[in-house]
Amino acid sequence: MKYLILGASSGLGRDLAYIFAKNSHSLVLLSRDERDLKTLRLDLLNKFKTKIDILMIDASSKDNVNNFLSTNDELFQDLDGILFPIGMMVDNDNVKNTNETNNKIVQANYLSVVEFTNKALKVFEKKNKGTIVGFGTVSASLGRAVNTFYSGSKRALESYFESLSSTFLKSNLKIQFYTLGYLDTNLTFDKKLILPKASTKKLANKVYQNINKENLKRYYPFWWGFICLVIKVTPFFILKKITKFIN
Repeated sequence: MKYLILGASSGLGRDLAYIFAKNSHSLVLLSRDERDLKTLRLDLLNKFKTKIDILMIDASSKDNVNNFLSTNDELFQDLDGILFPIGMMVDNDNVKNTNETNNKIVQANYLSVVEFTNKALKVFEKKNKGTIVGFGTVSASLGRAVNTFYSGSKRALESYFESLSSTFLKSNLKIQFYTLGYLDTNLTFDKKLILPKASTKKLANKVYQNINKENLKRYYPFWWGFICLVIKVTPFFILKKITKFIN
């Protein structure tokens, strides 16, 4: 089987590439970091007997994404699934961001996923099969003074995947979404967090184990589901008092 991974060069995307390659799946790995992609491809080819293709793309650029999609029709024809472990964060992401910065954050974290999904759906619907896996964040459960547009775009992404799941409920398409807590990646390196960081390797294994399940929505680690539920049912005037601890 063949899977495309957008955001494959580091963190969760890298670990997903390893677990899928280990299980002999062909991969198309996408990222804007050419050096890391080439290194990853060589390592995967040395360790596993499978086919690995790599392509560079800047998901924060709408023009780059549109050009990529319009010139790579054949790439999608034999895909069995597409995974989106992509995430773009910038310093000083707040309500005072410039429009250019906001557009890049939303494009990378939300619109690029929608555009790739629309492209893949044209193939998956014809075959009446295919898997689409998205990844959100617990930070999207509440408005934030920092990482404002990152969390906002991830909230939109979660709503979009809920709509996908509803739309294809009676089909053979598998729509999956993971809402992620703190992960042990370069984005959280040297940061003091009130809750522990989770392993991306363990998460990648869980994603692979669940890859054939239908209409799946999970929190990782699972106990974040209880925390987010409390946030959803708590009156906003109380949430304002605890926002400083979440931000």
